[in-house]
Amino acid sequence: MSEELQSLEHVLEKHIPAPELPEVWRLLYGRELRSLELPGHAVDSASHHRFELKGYAFDAASEQLRKPRVVRVGLIQNKIQLPTTSPVAEQVNAIHRRIADIVEVAALCDVNIVCFQEAWTMPFAFCTRERLPWTEFAESAENGVTTKFCQELAKKYNMVIVSPILERDELHGETLWNTAVVISNTGAVLGKSRKNHIPRVGDFNESTYYMEGNTGHRVFQTAYGKIAVNICYGRHHPLNWLMYSTNGAEIIFNPSATVGELSESLWPIEARNAAIANHCFTCPINRVGTEHFENEFTSGDGKEAHNDFGYFYGSSYVAAPDGSRTPGLSRVCDGLLIAEMDLNLCRQTNDKWNFKVSTSSNKNMQNRPHKYQHFFTDNHVRVYSHIGVEV
Repeated sequence: MSEELQSLEHVLEKHIPAPELPEVWRLLYGRELRSLELPGHAVDSASHHRFELKGYAFDAASEQLRKPRVVRVGLIQNKIQLPTTSPVAEQVNAIHRRIADIVEVAALCDVNIVCFQEAWTMPFAFCTRERLPWTEFAESAENGVTTKFCQELAKKYNMVIVSPILERDELHGETLWNTAVVISNTGAVLGKSRKNHIPRVGDFNESTYYMEGNTGHRVFQTAYGKIAVNICYGRHHPLNWLMYSTNGAEIIFNPSATVGELSESLWPIEARNAAIANHCFTCPINRVGTEHFENEFTSGDGKEAHNDFGYFYGSSYVAAPDGSRTPGLSRVCDGLLIAEMDLNLCRQTNDKWNFKVSTSSNKNMQNRPHKYQHFFTDNHVRVYSHIGVEV
């Protein structure tokens, strides 16, 4: 039953009287968001390609000295396209084609930045602990087939693309990493951010494939704002979000692959709370569907050996620094969620609540040596930002 449930929103709309529904949404999701009027041909294309399309806007107050800084972000959630027993190249190509269709609709809706789900080019096979064929999905972050594919999309649509892949670090012993590649709207590779926390739950242990990343808390200066990528399990660590925000992130993406019994009750809370505590926008993305593997495996939970990890419950959403959030995408269907956000809301909320206390006011910090974090820009020039804390 749980795997067939379309969404929480669908259940509430079905059973709550219409006059009471707006107040229910306010209590659950904060202030009412403006629905985006998306182009008819984009809506038709989404219907034709069988994925959900939703759009909402986060407005900020008008200021006298700053113009609105409006950006449109797209989150894509999807199932794998072929059985896990299909040839590796065919699986990758099929997912590329699927994503190309959805990105095209994002472009029709004037999306500026799009982010895909964790390890989007492959089944989430890390539960199996098998090497082949899953390690064959690993690619170079700089010149792999998926990065080249995303570069072409970025140039074609003038769109920043965040592409989380299984990375093979060819320059350093062919080490595997769980990595997000950030590609500018001109098609340049701005850099990469590696997953810095990984789960070890029972005998589901992703260190079978890769260890915690070594890239720290990188923030990327794009044409549309400063972004960071907090991959999957990192969302459970509050200080992880804090460091990305302290380093200047205005939008923090959280591409994930997470299943129902493990984390669904946490899903609506963590990223939204991070947006509130850190005065930034957060964008959690989760895949959908159930992925079946040929060989049985266990997960250290006392259950018998099985052939699938569980159901990925989708429910991707966007949360704002003022605590408001969009409804989620479907729990069971592919989807594209578009959020138009005025980044001025970040500083406005910070000025109002000031949850992040300046380290300079802490006497214990005043005499500590300072480090500098840098932003990665399109032309690879490093712009240093003093953050007043040793990291």
